[in-house]
Amino acid sequence: MNRFELTRRSFTAGILGTGAIALGLAGCSGEQGAGSGSGSAAASGSYRIGVLQLTQHAALDAANEGFIAALDEAGIDYEADQQNASNDQNACQTIAQTFVNDGCDLILAIATPAAQAVLGATQDIPVVGTAITDFAASGLVDSNDAPGGNLTGTSDMNPVEDQIALLQQLIPDAGTVGLLFCTAESNSEIQIEMAEEALDAAGIGHERFTVSSSNEIQSVVETMVGQVDVVYAPTDNTIAAAMTQVASIANAAGVPTICGEVGMVEAGGLASVSINYYELGYRAGEMAVEILTEGVDPAEMPIETMDAEDCDLVYNQATADEIGIDVSALADDGGEDVSAA
Repeated sequence: MNRFELTRRSFTAGILGTGAIALGLAGCSGEQGAGSGSGSAAASGSYRIGVLQLTQHAALDAANEGFIAALDEAGIDYEADQQNASNDQNACQTIAQTFVNDGCDLILAIATPAAQAVLGATQDIPVVGTAITDFAASGLVDSNDAPGGNLTGTSDMNPVEDQIALLQQLIPDAGTVGLLFCTAESNSEIQIEMAEEALDAAGIGHERFTVSSSNEIQSVVETMVGQVDVVYAPTDNTIAAAMTQVASIANAAGVPTICGEVGMVEAGGLASVSINYYELGYRAGEMAVEILTEGVDPAEMPIETMDAEDCDLVYNQATADEIGIDVSALADDGGEDVSAA
């Protein structure tokens, strides 16, 4: 049993709100001057780490937990200031600047908008990003192989082609796929374009249904389910955070949803070939340890990605029963039923 199976459902402590949480740890504040991110560990014997999570949902929570687990298993002495921006870009910027002012030794940015805010606040403090689809396409690094600045990390680039193949397997007569995502998230656009290419190759029709904020989700989904045979939702933070609402509407209409990650399936989606977000965060934590203890330069650390064999085939049996989809083949293929999660 891997680290993900042991812990991915256990991370519930304190990701609510924008205040610091105690993971048995202190905050990131101190007397060090802003922007340097150096010297505090030598002075106090403990590294100061700021953690900026864009919003609360299962995937980002799991990445956060994996990161902390890697620090703990490395045995380093650290203080982590956990902050959640509640999907507010202004809050991201405020939190990032606070971390810089407090003189953190390293900052973890969970999701693209969080990383963008941190890079806007500092070009000096090492930054590790995670749950980011394409660092280079989002303008965070010079290239994924050679970041070139103060940021590196781990990518949650989805196995989109595998997810579309899963869609074809479970709904073989699908004529039109509704592509649901938030236009404010650049990573979602990347995944949607990949999905469109895969659907075109399969000869399946598709239509985009977009929201600019969570306030629009109900009306957009209610419109969408009357026009499509199946919904595809990538690892979009706005949609993932509202997946219970999305699934409630889609399932009531008998329209299955193929999701970008396991947390969305747990929330009522039908199935996914999912990135293991705990492992993704764990790998980011290992990179952070190298930076802090070995002096490795983020500019020279390639962005890490997960191979297809590291992904998890998951399905929700309760959802399948509700909408009348046979998922027995997924169980036969070693898939995991997450309906009781």
